[in-house]
Amino acid sequence: MTVPVFEEYEPAVDCGCPGCAQRRRTAAALPVRCGGHPAAHGARRALVLVTAAGVVLSCGAAEAAVHTTGPGAGAGAAADPEPDTPQGAAGPLGTGGAAGPPAAPQTVPRETTRAAIVDRAKKWVSAQVPYDTAAYWSDGYRQDCSGYVSMAWDLGTNEWTGSLAAFGTKIARSELQPGDMLLFHNPADPALGSHVTIFGGWTDSTHTHYLAYEQSRPHARGATTPMAYWTHSSQYVAYRHKGLTAGPADSGSATGFPGAAAFGPGAHNAYVTRLGELLIARGGKRFYTTGAGPRWTDADKRATRAFQLAQGWKGKDADGVPGPGTWSLLLRGAGRKIPAAGPVGETDRTTVFPGRGSFRPGRSNGHVRRLGAQLVKKGYGRHYASGPGPRWTEADRRNVEAFQQAQGWRGGAADGYPGPETWRRLFA
Repeated sequence: MTVPVFEEYEPAVDCGCPGCAQRRRTAAALPVRCGGHPAAHGARRALVLVTAAGVVLSCGAAEAAVHTTGPGAGAGAAADPEPDTPQGAAGPLGTGGAAGPPAAPQTVPRETTRAAIVDRAKKWVSAQVPYDTAAYWSDGYRQDCSGYVSMAWDLGTNEWTGSLAAFGTKIARSELQPGDMLLFHNPADPALGSHVTIFGGWTDSTHTHYLAYEQSRPHARGATTPMAYWTHSSQYVAYRHKGLTAGPADSGSATGFPGAAAFGPGAHNAYVTRLGELLIARGGKRFYTTGAGPRWTDADKRATRAFQLAQGWKGKDADGVPGPGTWSLLLRGAGRKIPAAGPVGETDRTTVFPGRGSFRPGRSNGHVRRLGAQLVKKGYGRHYASGPGPRWTEADRRNVEAFQQAQGWRGGAADGYPGPETWRRLFA
């Protein structure tokens, strides 16, 4: 299991924050050789000498707990460390806010777009803004997890995990899109465990991991993270910005087609990433060498065209640029999958049906030879006397007919002349 990237540090003896206090208490419970704090060792030396056997056993138990941590650990296994993300209270930009309980949130958010949210989140990541609950970055936002999301959502104030939900609309995790927020607020002890991240998009087709933009020690980062987070995963709630509007290549709808302008040469947005993820899930992984990304590439075009051709579409309907029909099928997981082909990097010409006109008496071309070779490979070449060739013959027709009948087709569907579906299944 990947360990969460939280900076290990020595708790200051004079620091009164809950995080340092908790670490000092934990360190005091172990001997030095098992990771305890040296300052506590002398005070308990006599007790350790009297109960040496118990200390050894507890040390072993602590080590065992560490080694059982992870997705495969059984019931009662130690959890990952709490996110070390204390935060400040709600307040205006560039100040620490009023003392005492957080101020009531301002619930009328500014309008923004998904692309703008992600762009703002990336700026702090690029600048490696350090984590600090008492400091404010040049834009006026507090340098903790809630200040970071306040900045990304362009709220105009520094909020905290107890007020951020008021700026969003609760959604199901299955509806998450880049720019949405995953929030865990621990009302019992807000300074211990409360955390919030910006959802940057799924990083796998099973939707078990996502790109999380967050502010955590030592600085802002964007990293692949288990859904929903390392700890308290079941308690994280997904929210969508109330002021979300449609940008040039953006849409507040989880299912609406964002428009043709969102795709094609020069496009760079979250919808291109989503398209790639959907195409990979539908059999298009071989087109991508580095996975789906926000910048439109030839891989996106080729994978989209392969999906369109798999539906039997031709001409402008299979130009490699998604339209409403392509987008709808991909989002619903409907339509035929992209058929398998050769190694990554190889052209997909064998999976493209060349047209019925290539397979008629007297025709001679490479498609006929390729068809025959595939029939032999699939075990349907018994009617060939000397092997398949480039000229269409009765042997080709009878072998195709046998393959079609093996699919359960009868009548005109098994006439021995290949169509798009025969071709797709034959080369799948």
